[in-house]
Amino acid sequence: MPAHLNLGLTAVAFISPQNHPILVRALSGSSDDLLKYHYLAHTSLDVIDERVAAAPKAPAESYLGFLYALEEVAVYGYVTPLKLKIVLALALTDAVVRDADITSIFKALHWAYYRAAANPFLKLHTPLDAATDHVLAIGSPQWTSFRRRVDEVVRAAGALPLDSTP
Repeated sequence: MPAHLNLGLTAVAFISPQNHPILVRALSGSSDDLLKYHYLAHTSLDVIDERVAAAPKAPAESYLGFLYALEEVAVYGYVTPLKLKIVLALALTDAVVRDADITSIFKALHWAYYRAAANPFLKLHTPLDAATDHVLAIGSPQWTSFRRRVDEVVRAAGALPLDSTP
C-alpha cells in the first residue's frame, strides 16, 4: 500500500461469514455516524450476496468493487476466501478513486484481520460452523491487536492523523 493516501475514507466494517458485524469503525467519532455506518454495512450485505452469487465458483479476485452510493458516501466491498466481508465507505468527491488504491487498502485490512485471528488457540472450544466462529472477543489481546492494525491501515489511507491514537 502506498505510504499515505487521501481517499476520504469515512468508515471500515468487518462482517463475519454469518453476517454478524465484527467491527464497524466510523472515522468521524460521532455516535450518529456510527449508527449510519452500521446501516451502510448491513445494506451492503445484499449487494455483496448478489455479486458473490453471480460470480464464478472460484473467483480469482475477492475485490467486488463499487457497491452503491448513499448520502454522499460511496461503498466498496471485498470478500475473503473464508467469506469474511470487508466494507469501506468513502466520501463522494470529484476526485478519481483508483481501484488499485482501494484494493491495496482491502488487502491491508484483510491482513490485519488475519494477523489478529491467526492465533491457533483462538476459539478452540467452538465448532467451525458456530455463529461466533470469526468473532474476536472484545478486550482480548487479539481484539486490541486487530483494532491497532486497522487504525494503522486507516492512518496510511489518510483518514486519521498520523499522530492520533485510538
